[in-house]
Formats: sequence, C-alpha cells, structure tokens
Amino acid sequence: MSNENKCPVTGRIDKPIAGGGMSNQDWWPNQLNLRVLHQNSPAGNPMGEGFNYAEDFKKLDLAAVQQDLYALMTDSQDWWPADWGHYGGL
Repeated sequence: MSNENKCPVTGRIDKPIAGGGMSNQDWWPNQLNLRVLHQNSPAGNPMGEGFNYAEDFKKLDLAAVQQDLYALMTDSQDWWPADWGHYGGL
C-alpha cells in the first residue's frame, strides 16, 4: 500500500474526496479555542446597548484623525528619538 496520502505527523490516511480539502483543524490541531472571547454578556459593554459604531464613525472628522496620526508618527521625543524623523516603517 502506498503512503502518499499518509500524514507524516499523525499517521492518518485520508482518502481523497472530490471538492474536499483539509480543514484548519487538520493543519493546526492544537489551535486556541477562541470561543472563550465571546463569554462576556452584553451588560458588560461600556458603550451601552444603544451605541452604534457605524453612526459614530460617520461623525468622525477623518482629516483631523489623519493629522493627529501624522503628528504622532513624526513628533520625535527626546526619551525615544524617531529614526529618520518618523516612528513608522520606511
């Protein structure tokens, strides 16, 4: 019997299925369980139940946000000087 489709780690032999492929669980069997991130109740939301992110985002002055970010990235500090006058990548 050929071992072409035998997993080198688990030794499991998968039979090919048309349209089937490997799942994330096959590639990363020890992955983190992210369901724990959804365990908080909506009552713990500091913004309240009526907060609408999309509506508040529309109220932002994006030009002012860009100016603030530019100032943040280019205002070199004595305690941590910016390389080449900028804290971002080259």
